[in-house]
Order: sequence, then C-alpha cells, then structure tokens
Amino acid sequence: MTRSAATLALIESPVQLLNVLEWAHANDGAARGPLLGAVPPQPSAPAARRAPGPVAPLRIVVLPPTDPMSRGQLRRMAGLARDEGHEVRWQEARGGRLAPLKALAALLREVRSARRVIVGDPFSRYVQLLLTLVRADELVVVDDGTATMEFIDRTARGERLVRWHRAGGGGLPGRIRELAYAPVSGAARRRFTAAARKGRRVEVFTSMPVTAPPGMELRLNDFGWTRSRFGPPRLTKGTDLVGTSLVETGVVDPARYLAAVRALAREHGATRYFAHRRESPDKLRALSEATGLEIVRPDLPLELIARRGPVGRTVVSFPSTVVHTLPYALAGTGVTVAVREIDPAWLTGNASPRARVFLAGVADTARDVRRLPAQAAQSAR
Repeated sequence: MTRSAATLALIESPVQLLNVLEWAHANDGAARGPLLGAVPPQPSAPAARRAPGPVAPLRIVVLPPTDPMSRGQLRRMAGLARDEGHEVRWQEARGGRLAPLKALAALLREVRSARRVIVGDPFSRYVQLLLTLVRADELVVVDDGTATMEFIDRTARGERLVRWHRAGGGGLPGRIRELAYAPVSGAARRRFTAAARKGRRVEVFTSMPVTAPPGMELRLNDFGWTRSRFGPPRLTKGTDLVGTSLVETGVVDPARYLAAVRALAREHGATRYFAHRRESPDKLRALSEATGLEIVRPDLPLELIARRGPVGRTVVSFPSTVVHTLPYALAGTGVTVAVREIDPAWLTGNASPRARVFLAGVADTARDVRRLPAQAAQSAR
C-alpha cells in the first residue's frame, strides 16, 4: 500500500473538503507555522483528546455533484488541497446511468485497502454504499454543515440515516426504493454504532455543539487551518447577509424568505448578500431586484471568503452552518456574527415535521453569536 492510500477521504462538497484540510491540520499541528493575526477561540463545547499525529498526505477522492456552483468550488478547494501536498482525484459518480457503477469499480480496491477512511456525508446513499465495503480500523466523519447534528442524534437513537428536511413522498415507487435500499443504509449505520464492539475507532471532527454517543470520539474543529492560511480580513463598515438554500429544499416559502431578507437588509443597512451555492439564479435575481443587494456567489466556502475579506463588521445569517463555523474562522477579527431565527409561519406544507425543531436548535445552540429579535423580519410584509 502506498503512503497516500493509508488515509482515504470520500468528499462530495466544498465544505467537506475544507474540513478534511482542517482535520489534517489538526493532526499535524506541531509541523505548522504560527497563526496569522488571530486568537484561537475558547469554545464551550466538549472536545475529546487529540488523535495521534502527524498524518501522511491524504488521498482525497472527490465525488462531485452535478450543479455548476458546487463543482466550481470543489475545483478551487481541490487546488488548495494539492497545495497542501495531498493527492486529489476527481471521480464522477453521477450524471449518467452507468456512472455510479463505474465509480464503484474504480474505487473498490482503494476503499477496501485504506487503513483510515474519512467521510463528509453519512447521509449520502453513495457514501453509504461505499461504507459497506470499508475494512479500515478507523472511520472519521467531518462536518457537512449542520447535518452533523442530525447524524449524531440519529446514530445515538439507532434511527435510519435520513436527512432532516426529507418529508417522504415519491408515492409507491419512492417507498419501494426506500425498502430496497434499507439493508445498505442499515449496514452503513452499523459501521458507526457497532464500532466499539468490533475494535474500530470512530471519530467525529466537528464545529457543531454535539455530544458523541458511545463508540464515538469527538474532536473539535476550530478552523485552525483557515486562520493560519487566510487573513486577517479587512473589515468594511457595512453588514453582510448570508443566504440559505431552505427555499430550494422546499422548507421555506419563497415569498416569506424574500420578505425576511428585505427586512433584514433594511434594518441592518446590508449591502451584500453571499449566496449559498445551491440557491437558484431566478431566486437570486428576484432578491437583487427587491432589495438592491449586491449578490455575491463565492468561489470558495464562506469561511475562507470571510477570512480572506473584505467582510462586514456584522454578518447576519439565518440558522445554518455558518452561525457555528464563522465565530471560529473569524475569531479575534472583531466581526460580529448574528442569527435570525426562522419564523414557523415561513415553513411550507412540504417541510418535514422535524424542520421547525431542527432549525430552532441550530440557532439556539450557536455560540458567540448575537440573536436578532423575532420581529426583525416582519416589517417587510
């Protein structure tokens, strides 16, 4: 086995790849230079012991989605990973009838031979399929945003690994597909829950406020790599808004969302709107016309964009990953991160029953952020 194959990372999004780089940095911290102009934050979340380090260069397999924005960010992140000395391989697994099978055949030997496997999305069906082939002594889960909170919660309760915003549906064909796939999903879940009995070490490397269930080790991701490589940023006098894809996932009503953004922009004097990579062009065009905001489509995850700057002295977001990650990435810069909760009246009829509780939990558990009053978005109606 080559040295680079000892640790294999299976990555599907730019944020996952960023957090793989953070994991590698945390395991090899003694070899890194000092932080540049930032004071590491003092999180209140419990952090488990450091894993042994340093680590050899990683072999990172990118399994890209089909949307252009995600693919563009992934290519930029892949370049950063190569600059860090890691091997990056681009493996198409979507976009064609035979693509998944071809990718499986191409990855089979690597997945079975790796001694450590890192994944970013345990909810991904393709990753779940690959997990059934894993023989590694160590599994690492890095953040794919707030989905990590749901992963921990479902794993602790022994529930199926289904995304929080999925309300079901698809009729009889959808239910048949779910039943047919259930053995694969169950086998993947047991890779995490039965780890202690089989001697496999399972680690969750996260910025989220979670408590590891039995059989898992929890380690804090404080964005040390990001802070050491970027910034500190130049601060502008204005406020920046951060977009969300809750409309695209069918959770939030589009008209309600537009009204909320318009109210926030007016109240806080915002001039820029950092779009989520999955927000639709039509929605962003409507937001720009209704609010006058400059729409920014980042070419890297927002943690890197904000750290690189320029960035507003206040960053306002709806409940999302960034209300947990930006306080770490921007520690010591003087930037205030604020969160505006989702009004339950904004939810669509297609939102899952868990959506309200989950989104409230994302906002309530965020540390070192300012919470905006609930009436802030009502003035636009």
